[in-house]
Amino acid sequence: MNKIVREKNPLVHCITNYVTVNDVANAILAVGGSPVMADDINEVAEITAIANALVINIGTLNERTIKSMEKAGVTANSKNIPVILDPVGVGVSNLRNKTVEKLLETVKFAAIRGNLSEMAFCAGKNSATRGVDSNSTDEKFSAAEVAKIVAEKYSCVAIITGAVDIVTDGKKFAQIKNGVAAMGKITGTGCMLSGILGAYIGAIEDKFSAAVSAVASMGIAGEISFEKYSEVGTGSLHIGIIDALSKIDDKIISARGKIFYD
Repeated sequence: MNKIVREKNPLVHCITNYVTVNDVANAILAVGGSPVMADDINEVAEITAIANALVINIGTLNERTIKSMEKAGVTANSKNIPVILDPVGVGVSNLRNKTVEKLLETVKFAAIRGNLSEMAFCAGKNSATRGVDSNSTDEKFSAAEVAKIVAEKYSCVAIITGAVDIVTDGKKFAQIKNGVAAMGKITGTGCMLSGILGAYIGAIEDKFSAAVSAVASMGIAGEISFEKYSEVGTGSLHIGIIDALSKIDDKIISARGKIFYD
């Protein structure tokens, strides 16, 4: 899968949050994609039209970019360009809730990725999102059940990230057990994964398999970096993830991937 991404070098248009925009761009580059970050409404349609995938991330939401997200999403749909949604922090404010609801009504998504609380909101459950982190009270929900609801409701690949990552298209299920807890101490690992999903899904026809490989790649990169930098600190761990992503290939994914299909 990664070989295909590197060969095709997909252009991934990201309307993402400004806290992690540089990390997202570097992650996409590292796995073989080509990022573009354009969020002005006067050019989003043109940029989206030439892209291989569109990633919408609501992390630093504002009224200006909401309109851009909607316009870009509609444009992508009209061109059969896959769209990935990262509903960061949905459930924590009315603005985020209404924005995600409108996006889900207006745009057809190829994949939706979030933590359990965010995805529980998308599934229509009464989630208890706490900022950008999953809330422990939402652990009463089954991640597999929530993912299946989202996948079927929106005819997409649903990805729930956590201690064990879940990927499903409603029929096929995969659990990915790669990654380390220390990744949670670095801002942007989830945003980076959403960008990587854009690169994989923008290059590979089988969206489910593309998502599984993307999620495994990010988890493996975290493990490789942790093995090298755990005693140094989270700054080095952060950069080490980008380094590891740049070296990820299908052989490494095959050897290190902890992927289980149900």
